[in-house]
Amino acid sequence: MEIAHVTELPGDLRYIQYEHALEEKYLPAIRALISKDLSEPYSIYVYRYFLYQWAHLCYMALNPVDNSLMGVIICKLEHHASHSPPTYRGYIAMLAVASTFRGHGIATALVKRAIDAMAERHADEVVLETEETNIPAMRLYEGLGFLRSKKLHRYYLNGNSAYRLVLLLKSTDQPG
Repeated sequence: MEIAHVTELPGDLRYIQYEHALEEKYLPAIRALISKDLSEPYSIYVYRYFLYQWAHLCYMALNPVDNSLMGVIICKLEHHASHSPPTYRGYIAMLAVASTFRGHGIATALVKRAIDAMAERHADEVVLETEETNIPAMRLYEGLGFLRSKKLHRYYLNGNSAYRLVLLLKSTDQPG
């Protein structure tokens, strides 16, 4: 069955930062949208782990007509000690756009908002994993400057491999 795509968006989308007061209204829609497209099944606790601690790094694209969810990005920002010196690493955990609204720049706008929010909070880098077969996602992220840093063989539960992608926001060179 072919998915119908809209040829034009319904006016100016509303991009809003997630906040806890929106959980009852939007968390079921967020879970439904993400579970439809991503490879991993996530429990309610995974969503709450991200949304409770890093709501300020999570954004939603809402339909201006009825405020329904059209896209979402869920991120976090933490110190990452495996580097020397340690880095302040942003992480894009989940990104999804309703299939009928793809191709209109919604994902790009969500990722840019998240990157900007992490950069404002002094992130050194932003990382994520995406399936190697997800060509639209690879194109999106590489178009925004992300580089492939590692191939993760059989990374997902479905057996597919992934690429870890990294966007450097600050130079990692140390003055010598």
